[in-house]
Amino acid sequence: MAIGRRELFGTAFAAGLAAATNAVAQQWGDPPTPATGDPDAPFWPSRERFPLWPKSPPGVPRQPPAFNPTMNGPHGARELWLRGVAVPEVHVFRPARSDGSALLSFPGGGYEFLSVQNEGLDVAERFNAYETTVFVLTYRLPGEGWADRHLVPLQDAQRAMRLIRSRAADLRIDPARLGIVGFSAGGHLAADLAASFAERTYAPVDAADSLSARPAFAGLVYPVTSLRPHIGHAGSSKMLLGDNAPEPLVDARSPALHVGADTPPCFLVHTLDDPVVPLENSLDWIAACRAARVPVEAHLFGEGGHGFGLHLPWTLPGSRWPDLFQAWIKRNHG
Repeated sequence: MAIGRRELFGTAFAAGLAAATNAVAQQWGDPPTPATGDPDAPFWPSRERFPLWPKSPPGVPRQPPAFNPTMNGPHGARELWLRGVAVPEVHVFRPARSDGSALLSFPGGGYEFLSVQNEGLDVAERFNAYETTVFVLTYRLPGEGWADRHLVPLQDAQRAMRLIRSRAADLRIDPARLGIVGFSAGGHLAADLAASFAERTYAPVDAADSLSARPAFAGLVYPVTSLRPHIGHAGSSKMLLGDNAPEPLVDARSPALHVGADTPPCFLVHTLDDPVVPLENSLDWIAACRAARVPVEAHLFGEGGHGFGLHLPWTLPGSRWPDLFQAWIKRNHG
């Protein structure tokens, strides 16, 4: 029987072979190849998209990074990764019929690359089927020369939320029903936004920045919620903060320490056999939400590994998490 891309993805990732460091990524399947001209490359960029910043993003380096999309993974399950994001953008994916709900997706990749196909394009396809408009954020990677590197992804996430809300009428969404979902390091970004949406990370640039960046809800999938040693993911911490970051900076960007009463309701997915991001990241987030009386629902599955996105084999209960997330959204947020 032929094995499809989804089954290959689930098998590879369930084994924990995907990791957010370049050294491990190089060992996963065939070597990376340029996405341009690759017959397996998905259609990218999206037909509808808009940049976050009217001019240069905050903290732009003298030599901005060069855009570098590559195809990665084993034969039959290649996927698109992005590096060198100098112009962060919101990519828009509209459903055939919209019910007004909206979801902003943050792909993971250890803050070293963006797993934009597995945790962006595929998310859009799945949730468009639920009549939800999906936005995929190609955010800047903090280790590519930007000033104030520890704030770079959060700057982009806050700005994206505000811009989407400012264009709600044209996008045909209800700005009060705009939620987020993040995966791995993208889960860290989603958690950071959920806990620190009101933190001033950049100087306002236009009227959109008067709008709230608070998500209506947050989905955290195998997320990094702490950058403290032995809890979070060392690679994500190094890429976001640099080497030998002082403890106050580590704690400032450890979202589980900043959950408060205004943190939006949260939905979590994690597996007990995750070899990359320890389960404690989700357990600590659940505890913080309960202490702050923030509504939280969590699904902890025995098997699945890390980085599976929407591609766990159907034989594993964790493969149902998108349906569970959608049911939770509908039950609580219309």
